[in-house]
Amino acid sequence: MTQATAFIPPLRLAVAGGGTGGHVYPALAVVRAWRRLRGQDTEVLYLGIEGGIEKGLVEREGVSFLGIQAGPLRGKGALMIARSAGRMAWGLGQAWRALAAFRPHVLLATGGYASVPVALAARLRRVPLVLYLPDIEPGWAIRFMAPLAFRIAATSSASRAYLPAGKVIETGYPVREEIWETKRAEARRRLGLSEGWPTLLVLGGSRGSRSINQAISDGLETLLQTCQVLHICGEDDEGWLRKRASLLDNNLASRYSLYPYLHGEFPSALAAADLAISRSGASVMGEYPAAGLPSILVPYPYAGSHQEKNAYYLAQAGAALIMRNGQLAAMLSKVKELIQDGESLARMSREARALSRPQAAQDIALLAAEAVDSRG
Repeated sequence: MTQATAFIPPLRLAVAGGGTGGHVYPALAVVRAWRRLRGQDTEVLYLGIEGGIEKGLVEREGVSFLGIQAGPLRGKGALMIARSAGRMAWGLGQAWRALAAFRPHVLLATGGYASVPVALAARLRRVPLVLYLPDIEPGWAIRFMAPLAFRIAATSSASRAYLPAGKVIETGYPVREEIWETKRAEARRRLGLSEGWPTLLVLGGSRGSRSINQAISDGLETLLQTCQVLHICGEDDEGWLRKRASLLDNNLASRYSLYPYLHGEFPSALAAADLAISRSGASVMGEYPAAGLPSILVPYPYAGSHQEKNAYYLAQAGAALIMRNGQLAAMLSKVKELIQDGESLARMSREARALSRPQAAQDIALLAAEAVDSRG
């Protein structure tokens, strides 16, 4: 007589976090690893900001998305804080109902204010919480949720100074497999770039950077005499930059590629580049090392010290240079010097790759599975 095999239903994973790509992309990398570990049919629900950028990114991955209300509670004025508190309370109710219906076994949160009401609802429903901190220094949302967490995965051990002792596990930054796997020649072909010119990647994060865009625009002709430029400018600045590009002669225009945003082709942009200029949001600590991409980092001056510490993490390792917002006028001469210095670029690329952690997504997925087991 054959013994029947008990059916073990797949674990259900809830995910929260949003506001920037630095919160969303690592969460999706972990979702992929979770599905590899638990089976592709395992259920995943992503709870993010209603009307935020995460909905489109999440649904492209085939993950169910639910938007909830939330708002920042710091540095916005008394009236705005009161309104945000009301949205947080409403979001808590939304998250409670969503978790009651979905019945997750564990919640993964990556920060951003949208994750706070979800973490509170998970606590009330006794769903274990695993946090992932992309930045070196946690923002107020991660600090608030940290006491509620089973474990806190961190990009760097430097984050231990800000978080509860005994909860932090250094995992590195989880990135999409495409960033590891995309080859330079194929990437340049896909993006229509020449093999014969060094390539500068310019970006200011998922929403763009007006000051970096303006600096590139001011010196565009000079820059294009040295390299080809792949410029991801953000939707707000695309219009005036296209008008600026229309003033280039045909020879220079052929070396300037302008995009408001890249999603599916962003791994190709990283692989195609010899050097990047960007802000220092959390994603630079995972994506640039995975691509072995040297960088000039310009920390956003109004982001507290988060971007400053992220930039220092790469610069201390020899993988990046740091420039201040007020130094952007002198940036182009540094770019021209560095992008023609193959020896320095090769050294910076090696130092960047030394920071990469290919197993980060799997390690965080394993922490989530461990949290489920901890419930007994």
